[in-house]
Amino acid sequence: MSDHAVLHVKGRVLVGPDDVRDELWVVDGRTSYERPSGARDVRTVVGWAVPGLVDAHCHVGLDTHGPVDEATSEKQALTDRDAGTLLLRDAGSPSDTRWIDGRADLPKIIRAGRHIARTRRYIRNFAHEIEPGDLVAFVAQEARRGDGWVKLVGDWIDREAGDLTACWPRGEVEAAIAEAHRLGARVTAHCFAEVALRDLVEAGIDCVEHATGLTDELIPLFAERGVAIVPTLVNIATFPALAAGGETKYPRWSAHMRRLHEHRYDTVRDAYDAGIPVFVGTDAGGSLAHGLVADEVGELVKAGIPPLEALSATTWHARAWLGRPGLEEGAPADLVVFDEDPRADVRVLAEPRRIVLNGRVVG
Repeated sequence: MSDHAVLHVKGRVLVGPDDVRDELWVVDGRTSYERPSGARDVRTVVGWAVPGLVDAHCHVGLDTHGPVDEATSEKQALTDRDAGTLLLRDAGSPSDTRWIDGRADLPKIIRAGRHIARTRRYIRNFAHEIEPGDLVAFVAQEARRGDGWVKLVGDWIDREAGDLTACWPRGEVEAAIAEAHRLGARVTAHCFAEVALRDLVEAGIDCVEHATGLTDELIPLFAERGVAIVPTLVNIATFPALAAGGETKYPRWSAHMRRLHEHRYDTVRDAYDAGIPVFVGTDAGGSLAHGLVADEVGELVKAGIPPLEALSATTWHARAWLGRPGLEEGAPADLVVFDEDPRADVRVLAEPRRIVLNGRVVG
C-alpha cells in the first residue's frame, strides 16, 4: 500500500475487551489511530474489528500420512486465513514451511520445530522418534529450528501396557526443559492422560496440549506454576471413534479414552475456574481440517468459559501469550471485521465480513 493508499475501518474496533474505538486507519500496512493527512484512495470497511484470530495448536505441512508438499501446505494456510485465523502456532511439523514467511498473503506462523517422540510411540512419519538419552540433544536442535517453542510427545499408547503411559523419565525431562529454556525456547507437550502431567509441570514445562488428564489434584499445580493448556476440544471430539477402533485389541486404552472424552468439558471448566490460562487450538493438519477456530471457541463456551474469555483466548490474550501484537498503534494491520459484536455471540466468528492481513484486504 503506497503512502496515499489508506484503509479506513469504522464502527467498533476492539483493541481490547474493554478498549473500544470508533475507527482505525491502515497506512503502509500498519495500524494507526490518527487520520493520515493528504490521504486519497481511501477504502472504508464498516463493522466490528478484532485482532486476527489465533490458532495456538495446528500443523501446517502435515496430514494423516506425514509431511506434505508446498501446494498442500499453502492450501492449509489459505484455509486458516480465509477463516480469519492470521496467527498460527504450529505445534510440530516435519515439513519446512519457512517459505510461508515470505508470503504477505499467508498467516504468520510460530513454529515448534518437529515433534519429539519416543521410538514407536507416536503417529508414523510425524516425529523424531528417539530414546531418552537423546532427548536433550533433540530438544536443543528443535529449539534452534523453531520460533521459540519445542514440542514433546508426553504420553502415548504403550502396546505392552495396553494403555496410555508416560514417554519420558523425570530426569531426562528436567534436563531437556532446562536446555530449551537456556536457549530461549518454551516447551509444550502432547498429553492425553494423567500419568505424565506432574513430572512435566514440576520439570518446568510451559504449556500442555489437550490436557484431558487434568485431575483435581493436578489443577492447583498447573495454576500455581502458570502452565497454560490448549484443550483442542474439536479434536477431543474424535475420542469415541478412536476408542471404538481400538476396543478389541486395547480395551483398557479404549475405556480410558472414553472417560477422558466424557469429562472433557468439566476438565476445561475446572481448569479455567482455577486460573489456568486456556487458549484456542484446533489440532488441524493431522486428521482435522484447517479453519476450525470458530468451532473451537464455541466448544470452550460450551465447556463453561464465558464468551468474552473464549474470544480473548483466540485474540488479545492469545497474542499477548505468544508475544505478538494485536491492534496497537504501529502494529502490523492483521484484523478481522464482523457484522456483529463477537463479544455478545461467538458464533459471529464463523462469518467474517472482511479479513485484513499486513494491511491488505485478503478476504
